[in-house]
Amino acid sequence: MKLKLFKKYFFADALIIVLSFAVMMTILSFVLNNYLAKTKYETLSKCSAGVSDYLSKLSGGDIKSEEFFQTVNALSSVSNVDIFLADNEGKIAVCSCSEWLENGKCSHSQHIIPKEELKSSGGKSSFRLDTLDIYEAPHYIASEPVINTGGNRIGTVFSTAPVSAIRELMFTVTKLYLLSAAVPITVMFFAIYIMTYRLTKPLKLMSEASRAMAKGDFSKRIPVTSDDEIGELAVSFNQMTNSLAQLESMRKSFVANVSHELKTPMTTIGGFIDGILDGTIEADKQSYYLGIVSDEIKRLSRLVQSMLSMSKLEAGEFVLKPELFDFRELLCTIVISQEQRIEAEKIEITGLDGIESISVTADRDLIHQVIYNLTDNAIKFVNEGGNIDFKAKTDGKKLIFTITNTGKGIPAAELPYVFERFYKVDKSRSANKNSTGLGLYIVKTIVKAHGGTVTVTSRENEFTSFSVTLPLQ
Repeated sequence: MKLKLFKKYFFADALIIVLSFAVMMTILSFVLNNYLAKTKYETLSKCSAGVSDYLSKLSGGDIKSEEFFQTVNALSSVSNVDIFLADNEGKIAVCSCSEWLENGKCSHSQHIIPKEELKSSGGKSSFRLDTLDIYEAPHYIASEPVINTGGNRIGTVFSTAPVSAIRELMFTVTKLYLLSAAVPITVMFFAIYIMTYRLTKPLKLMSEASRAMAKGDFSKRIPVTSDDEIGELAVSFNQMTNSLAQLESMRKSFVANVSHELKTPMTTIGGFIDGILDGTIEADKQSYYLGIVSDEIKRLSRLVQSMLSMSKLEAGEFVLKPELFDFRELLCTIVISQEQRIEAEKIEITGLDGIESISVTADRDLIHQVIYNLTDNAIKFVNEGGNIDFKAKTDGKKLIFTITNTGKGIPAAELPYVFERFYKVDKSRSANKNSTGLGLYIVKTIVKAHGGTVTVTSRENEFTSFSVTLPLQ
């Protein structure tokens, strides 16, 4: 079973904390143990050296006297060590313990100190761990030879302290350390839990949202609760989700629109041809209906051509071929080509005579399509006997072209969508069957490819105006 990211992150951080405290405890124990051992060595060495110097300065005194014992016993009590004097044979002559004072002997005096222990007395090497054949457990031991005024060794002073005393102190320190560390460790665990939860929750939500998107549900969004990298990731994810949702909506709309646009003329064509073939349509009316079929086929051709142009533009397959041309000449050529339609609708054309010659460096064919689509749109939707006005000017860096037609206009709520694919203000699609809904989308794409902009303004039942801005170079 795979651990989830939350558990991995939490356990990893918890393990790091525990290991860190363990390492700190190990280092503390090592340093403290060395310090205590060094301190104990100094204490034992001073005790041994002090007693040895004291005995060396005695002149003929009895080393077993009560006065000497009281001195050694007091030093032993203050230093918390055992002190005893052994002769050159290893027999204990005087011990600092209370039992010796009462009985003249003690448990220590029942043992003989090995001679090799006597030989190792004096100097730093005399500090060691040993039992001296007296103790059951190892003790810290420091020894110092006693030299009389004649320079002869008359005995050895031993100072000992149990290792268990330091171990008990280490245990106490460790217990205090653990008790004092318990609170910060607990707080850190809670803090890590909260931080881990906050870090992994957005990722978990993103995973759930991704699975939902894979099933076609684009409604889930990630709440943004911070302004750090996780917050930025959540914002980017939401933006991606919005884009995907929009693309999915556009895809569905595209499929629905294409299906509708193809189905309507194909149904018309099929119906009329079937009527001609089965004799439903009389021979004298066949030419009329074949004319309708021809118009529908041309409509299909325009639709397919527009879709091909759109696909090439979106795929970046259109390579701009800039050339220098006269914009006024191009505009006039397009308007003249629509003369029959203009006259049939009794449309008044204004503004052309006021446009001066303007040189533009751009892809002539693509700009031709832009102007043609806008002019074609204006003629389609102008009211009968209405007006189409053309304006073109330059500010030295860019061309500003405006085409305005009178007519029904476009509702304000519809204006943001007029440049979308297959979008038609008339939802019934009956206003103009020659419209594919791709013209303005192609206009916007071409103008954008040239580094320009296209905008639209309109007032219902008055006018509609499209404005194109193009760089001169």
